[in-house]
Amino acid sequence: MLVTAASGVAPRRRDLDFQLFDVLDVEALLHLPHFAEHDRATLAGVLDAAYEVAGDYFSPTAAELDAFAFRLENGEVATPDSLKAAVRAYVDAGFMGATFPAEHGGLQLPATLSSAAAIVFTAANGSANAYAFLTIGAAHLLAAFGDDEQRERWMKPMVEGRYFGTMALSEPHAGSSLGDITTRAVPAGDGTYRLHGSKMWISAAEHDLSENIVNLVLAKLPDAPPGVKGISLFIVPKFLVEAGGARGRRNGVHVTGLNHKLGQRGVVNTVLTFGDDCVGYLVGAPHDGMRQMFHMMNEARIAVGAGAVALSLAAYEYSLGYAKERPQGRRLTDKDPLAPPVAIVEHADVRRMLLKQKAIAEGGLGLVLYCSRLVDTATASQDARERDDANLLLDVLTPVAKTWPSERGIESTSLAIQVLGGYGYSPEYPVERHFRDQRLNPIHEGTTGIQGLDLLGRKLRVNGGAGLQLFLDAIGRELVAARDVEALREETTALAAACEVLATVTRALLDAQIDLGAERALAESTAFLDAFGTIAVAWRWLAQARVAATAPPDDFYAGKLTACRYFFRYELAPAVETLQRLAALDDLIFTVRPGML
Repeated sequence: MLVTAASGVAPRRRDLDFQLFDVLDVEALLHLPHFAEHDRATLAGVLDAAYEVAGDYFSPTAAELDAFAFRLENGEVATPDSLKAAVRAYVDAGFMGATFPAEHGGLQLPATLSSAAAIVFTAANGSANAYAFLTIGAAHLLAAFGDDEQRERWMKPMVEGRYFGTMALSEPHAGSSLGDITTRAVPAGDGTYRLHGSKMWISAAEHDLSENIVNLVLAKLPDAPPGVKGISLFIVPKFLVEAGGARGRRNGVHVTGLNHKLGQRGVVNTVLTFGDDCVGYLVGAPHDGMRQMFHMMNEARIAVGAGAVALSLAAYEYSLGYAKERPQGRRLTDKDPLAPPVAIVEHADVRRMLLKQKAIAEGGLGLVLYCSRLVDTATASQDARERDDANLLLDVLTPVAKTWPSERGIESTSLAIQVLGGYGYSPEYPVERHFRDQRLNPIHEGTTGIQGLDLLGRKLRVNGGAGLQLFLDAIGRELVAARDVEALREETTALAAACEVLATVTRALLDAQIDLGAERALAESTAFLDAFGTIAVAWRWLAQARVAATAPPDDFYAGKLTACRYFFRYELAPAVETLQRLAALDDLIFTVRPGML
């Protein structure tokens, strides 16, 4: 390598502490009875452990795992020893059960802290963290909808890290269109079901990292009504488990193929086939599978956004370290060809690229951690109205938190490659891996287009637009808090004006769904989603800048103020222009015929 850039685990610990304790005041959660067993030292210790495990086990194995060629042999897939060690260190440190209540064997930690730790792990090695992320989501679903026997038999070993989990939704002919799935579940007469069919793109459905794999599978019963209203949810384990907990026979769920992806290659991705006496166990009521799965899906969508933030942070930190060490070129004012070259960070255009990366990555970090803070409020607040409001605002922000960091993360990680120049697309350096991994996030857990339809076509219509009002009210409180900060007068004025435009345009687009029809009114819902997300991130940047503006001056706080100003001037202004264009209800996109393409 020409240059060995400083490459500590991202994000920088000071920035994570700043976001958690100074901006979001996570410590205030400890006054709630649900979290009262913890203190600031506990939270700091959890973060210490995350950085230690990520630095010792996750980061050193990332390149090896990315290059590892998984092979399907006799229906099984072996994983590298380094991945096994990383996953075991994660489990041994208690992270699998971090957010579960004590009665389920968990540590009952705030989701905000757990999300921060997950970002540390994903920045170090996202593929390794994916196995835990899927398991935690599956266990949370069983905690919410499983019965006591299912929680004891399947969820408890997952919280302990002995069983791992998956979510099996898509089929070869039906990706996001889940109403078209054909996997069947036939009652066996003994309270169990026999599944028939196949699933596609199922992550972590085969590996040797755990004693068992618990697949949560969407399927249809023989009497199922058509469409999504006929979907049920089933537990389909790799191995059956006897009543006393002893492992039984191999179940009839088989991996019949592996998918090889552009990025996140360290996650085994499979084609699953059900048959040969494949036993499944119904979760909850028949035909309630979509509602149940969306409990896991919404959690996963926020986690995808957090993972995108992690990759952006990792690529930014690496390219920043590289730019400070890589000598090349001279200042424009230096005409001496024999003068020593300067570090490329001295060049204005390199600083522009780094500043944009910082604005995207740290702004996205603020958004996803705020969403996790809403999860904690919805879980632990003693005020019913506060819980309801947190849930409604979280519903509105979930498609935003999933999509904005994913889409902008592609741009951010691409800039990291650009900073490194030719070395950026060499596998000797991690940023090309970050870019490949990032490209999957706009597709995972519902594509960008689906998220736009969800936000504008559904979430903002609920309760007469109450979610939008909660969003605007939350921004309004931040504007009030920042209005007396002289250094932020330009930003508070700009954000207030942007909110007025957003409110007006949203109402117009909601009315248009009735007046002009949903297809016409939602034709540019993706553009609306991006603009909405940019306003949301501007809000979280203002919150960071307000704290930074009143702190003792140093480069860290100065950097926050500068990144905030950049975001408002270079990102927020175009978003407002997009909203103003959408208000005109231009029909160009809607009227394009397939033959014209």
